[in-house]
Order: sequence, then C-alpha cells, then structure tokens
Amino acid sequence: MNYFTVSEAANASFIEKRSEFIGYIAPVKTNDEAVDFVNSIKAEHRKAKHNVYAYILRQDNISRYSDDGEPQGTAGIPVLDVLKKRSLTDVCVVVTRYFGGILLGGGGLVRAYSHAASLACDAAHIMNMCLCHRVKIVTDYGMYGKISYLLPNYETITLSSDFGTDVTLEILVLSEKIEALKKELTEVTNGLVNITDCGELYEDFSSVKKIS
Repeated sequence: MNYFTVSEAANASFIEKRSEFIGYIAPVKTNDEAVDFVNSIKAEHRKAKHNVYAYILRQDNISRYSDDGEPQGTAGIPVLDVLKKRSLTDVCVVVTRYFGGILLGGGGLVRAYSHAASLACDAAHIMNMCLCHRVKIVTDYGMYGKISYLLPNYETITLSSDFGTDVTLEILVLSEKIEALKKELTEVTNGLVNITDCGELYEDFSSVKKIS
C-alpha cells in the first residue's frame, strides 16, 4: 500500500485583508516530532495571533488539529481536510496568522486557512512512497542490452550500475511486480542472470515515468 508524504520542510504565505497567513509543512513520523515542529513554529512566531496546526501520522493512525483560539471549526479542521484530500500522511502543517485588524468571518477563516495549508503543500516536494524490493542483478555484457530495454516496462528505479568483469545493477522494483520481472529477466537471458532480492522497503516512486 503506497502513501504520500513530503521530503522536507517548506512554507508559503499570503495576505488576506491585512492578515498575514504563513503555512508551514514538515515531514514527521511520530507524535513527538509533530509536537516539536508545532512548538518550533510557535517559538518563531511568539507575537502571532494564532498558530493553527494539523497533522496525520501512519503510526497508530493518529490525526490531530488545533484551532489555537480561532472560532471552533474554522481553522484546524480546514487544515486537516487539506491533508486528507491530498492523501498526505506523516506530515504536520502549521498556519501562523498575524491579525491585520479586519475580521474575516467564519467562511473567510475557513478559506484562508485552507489556502495557506494548500500553498504549503504546493511548496513541498510530494513523495509517492511505495512498497518495493531492492534487487541486485548480475549478468554479462551480452545480456545487458536486453535487460536495460526490459526494466522501464516495470517502472524500476536504478540505484547503481557497475560495469566491471560483469554488469551489476541495483534497482528498486514495486513489490507487486517483482515476481513477473524475475520471470521475464530469466526468460530473456536464458537464465544467464543472477538475481538477489535484498529485501522489502518503502521508497519514493514519484519520479518514475509510467509506460503507456
């Protein structure tokens, strides 16, 4: 089962009726990491009127939010909804508001906090974390052409290529495709290939171009 998260912290801001909204997003894996991130933003913006937050974690299926003094339902929940709609997890978003003196009303607050959270998400690099296998392939030079032609059909990611006495490739292949790839590699090389499964893990497949 794949999931989407962010690779590193990012932020973006905008002004609505003289109030400045700054959206921050960061990858977090535990409740403690999320709380630490929220506290770091609060410490940075001690003079801000509000530091609204929301986060979703895979660990223990946790999702939490805070309106931080804004009217109930106008801030934390809209930020959380942005994360849910984008299917993001292991992330925390904090939206800092410097009040500009003009009330936005309930609907205006919902739109502003949603927009700030969306801007933060847009500023981040989204990773498509997929369950995959790290595989080592060793073959002779005569079979390398067939193998290199075959791999893109399986949306693999090449981690390393070593052209020594033999050709050694280290690749990532999606878990649901590994058995089919092993079978076809064996067939196209007439068995002249050594395939080692180095284990299952989650890795980012967001840059993989799908074969149509």
